[in-house]
Amino acid sequence: MTTKRILFTGGSGKAGKHVIPYLLEQGHRVLNVDLVPLDHPGVDNLIADITDSGQMFNALSAYAGFDELDPGLGVPKFDAVVHFAAIPRILIHPDNETFRVNTMGTYNVIEAAVKLGIKKVVIASSETTYGLCFSDGQTDPHYLPLEEDYDVDPMDSYGLSKVVNEKTARSFQSRSGFDIYALRIGNVIEPHEYAELFPHYFKHPEVRRRNAFCYIDARDLGQIVDLCLQKDGLGFQVFNAGNDHNGAIIPTKELAERFFPGVPFTREMGEHEALFSNRKIRDVLGFKEQHNWRQYVSVPEE
Repeated sequence: MTTKRILFTGGSGKAGKHVIPYLLEQGHRVLNVDLVPLDHPGVDNLIADITDSGQMFNALSAYAGFDELDPGLGVPKFDAVVHFAAIPRILIHPDNETFRVNTMGTYNVIEAAVKLGIKKVVIASSETTYGLCFSDGQTDPHYLPLEEDYDVDPMDSYGLSKVVNEKTARSFQSRSGFDIYALRIGNVIEPHEYAELFPHYFKHPEVRRRNAFCYIDARDLGQIVDLCLQKDGLGFQVFNAGNDHNGAIIPTKELAERFFPGVPFTREMGEHEALFSNRKIRDVLGFKEQHNWRQYVSVPEE
């Protein structure tokens, strides 16, 4: 495996603070660019604002740490950029601010990376692009499972910002020929959250309908990011980043009949196979789930 010098935006957030340690364990060097530093051994930090284009060009042409001054060869070049920084959902800031920060921030990061010749960029898109999560009222998907060729159609500022970011990524990939991969990240679950959240989910499965019952273990997300960094030559790609199974004890067919009645299936599904399909990351990237929820939560007895 080739180790890389990586600039990671938003590494202090819920997902990033688990993904960065995974990348460090693989031997990569990581500079975390965020508004607050990540306190973790081995990670370098730089405080910067993704909505400021000049700061992004500066960050992407910066030393990661004092040790890089010693060779006297100038600033080393980053091998890759992983862009997770964003306002993480609606109802934190006004909608226009959520859209501005997420779209302009992503534009600035990708533009700087491409114009500085960094040929691998991985950006965080979202399961919210499928239009269920933050819809006004209860929305049905057009079909199941949710896969990457779906005509994404959110009605909220956050999901819309992620659709725009995917288009931005595709545009820059077209002009550069570089690899830019967008991860539609499922509902991120940290290790401690299985015991805290999943028993409630099992008793009240309806609360997970807006997420199409998906989840991604934060550590498995680290594996997915690393697989993206190692896999070259795919151009622009969108990948669902989710675990193998639904975050529910109800079998997939019954789950769909109960919560998405009348929604057609495009293919046969496994007994507990995720409605938010991760088939593409398994087939194309070689993803092998390490953290199924059943390892951490007991299945309630009937």
